[in-house]
Amino acid sequence: MTPLVVAMGDPAGVGPETIAKAWEARSAQALPPFFVVGDARAFAAVWQGPMTRIDDPRDASRAFDTALPILHVQDAGEVVPGLPSTDGARAAFRALEAATGLAQSGAARGLVTAPVGKAQMYQVGFAHPGQTEFVAERCGVARDNAVMMLAGPSLRVVPITTHVPLADVPGLLTIELIVAKARVTARGLTKNFGIALPRLAFAGLNPHAGESGALGREEIDVIEPAIAQLRAEGIEVEGPLAADTMFHPRARARYDAAICCYHDQALVPIKTLHFDEGVNMTLGLPIVRTSPDHGTAFGIAGQDKAHPGAMIAAIAMADMAATNRQRYAAACR
Repeated sequence: MTPLVVAMGDPAGVGPETIAKAWEARSAQALPPFFVVGDARAFAAVWQGPMTRIDDPRDASRAFDTALPILHVQDAGEVVPGLPSTDGARAAFRALEAATGLAQSGAARGLVTAPVGKAQMYQVGFAHPGQTEFVAERCGVARDNAVMMLAGPSLRVVPITTHVPLADVPGLLTIELIVAKARVTARGLTKNFGIALPRLAFAGLNPHAGESGALGREEIDVIEPAIAQLRAEGIEVEGPLAADTMFHPRARARYDAAICCYHDQALVPIKTLHFDEGVNMTLGLPIVRTSPDHGTAFGIAGQDKAHPGAMIAAIAMADMAATNRQRYAAACR
């Protein structure tokens, strides 16, 4: 089987520890073969387990049962867990570039990215809001056509706007943006999750979904016209719904993904329900890309406190998505 590739992330963060713990749990969690792009010293600083250096991704599957395969691309300098450095950021940047290229070339069946420190990455020439935007650009996908989905065992959410001030959200919501994000989400649910007829539920922007205009007109002027267009295209859509009543268990059973207006509207419920197993998946790409839904956690790096659940879930979801994509492609032939 072609392995997955995991980009190391910031060597001073919890990425190396959670990747190593995921490898330790490979049998118990039935994880597929994967290899790391990064610097072995970042792993040696936090883990005493077996590692093997590979020069070719094709060697990863053979080595995987007995050691964590690592493809070295750049030295990270002196690695001190919890203390990020520019040398470490350069290594993380180079690992992300190389891992993305390996997934694009087919040498890896999917890409998993460990968290990076954005402040340090910006210091070494990283010019994107995050890894999602970087991977999308490298894949030749326009920003609006790359959708960030956060997924856990019982909930999937998509924020229409992401890292912007809350005050800017109403002006950024347009019919065109909502329709574009929803189309990509529906296609992504089919290709990556094997859902033939995806069901989408839209959250309203305002309390009580605007209360028929009494608490705001964004639902009437923007969200409802977008929903009407999506329904005309044959996409099953519900909403706009009051956000405070759409995340309890009975409500979640009615849809496959919730489309939310802004960052916290989407991320608060997913992190409340699935803090240790949430996955960030980028939809709309020609490759599979997932990431654990947490940051570098420099404050606990190197202390054996990092929970590997989200990394394990990201690897498992990348494997599932790659398999479903193969089935989808075969069905379309």
